[in-house]
Amino acid sequence: MAWTLDARLPVVIVADTAALAGALAAGSKAAVLAEAPPPPMPEGAAALASFDPVVPHAAGCACCGGRPPAAAALDRLFQARVRGACPWFERVIALVGTLAAREAVAAALSGDAVTAARFRAG
Repeated sequence: MAWTLDARLPVVIVADTAALAGALAAGSKAAVLAEAPPPPMPEGAAALASFDPVVPHAAGCACCGGRPPAAAALDRLFQARVRGACPWFERVIALVGTLAAREAVAAALSGDAVTAARFRAG
């Protein structure tokens, strides 16, 4: 029997605040990734980061280095986790109500090498 271990953090997508509350209540400690503008910090969340699904800059701009906004927001969550700036979390709940935001998170998980190394669809 072959053993596999995927240590990447799972990212679970939810569409509304009711589903977010349910997802936060079920399972281990979680951070929240939200489409901008972000909601207030949800009860039970370890951290909150937001992103604008519409890329506001030209590719390769100096402020984001050409990385997708969802990837940059996930990076902020990961950095907060490893630097101890927030409680330790074992998963991310993505609150994305629009198709553009869902596609942005999916693109970050599949197309950004750094994000794909740290996170997985869950």
